[in-house]
Amino acid sequence: QVQLVESGGGLVQAGGSLRLSCVASGRTTFTDYAMGWFRQAPGKEREFVATISRSGLIASYADSVKGRFTISRDNARNTLYLQMNSLKSEDTAVYYCAASTRPGIGINDYEYHYWGQGTQVTAAS
Repeated sequence: QVQLVESGGGLVQAGGSLRLSCVASGRTTFTDYAMGWFRQAPGKEREFVATISRSGLIASYADSVKGRFTISRDNARNTLYLQMNSLKSEDTAVYYCAASTRPGIGINDYEYHYWGQGTQVTAAS
């Protein structure tokens, strides 16, 4: 089992940047998991943001963040990142990292088995 803890959220002006981190711990190996970022805005369903393969060589993004957000991982540090640039007010949400034991990468939340507690991101217009 793996425990996930996000950090790096906060309040930023629209157009600004933030970098989220997610540290994995537990009696497990970080490279056993494909990783993903999801977000949930008030009154909305949780939605996919980005995912990355175990090696870090393959990534996929939601169309709404493509070209602005970058997902990466440091397997030596058991850490997942989300670099968010050119933030918009519609990016405001609680951001969650998640770990999946399924083969490949996934864009659906049901494909992920472990979740962090979330970190709030607010982009003020």
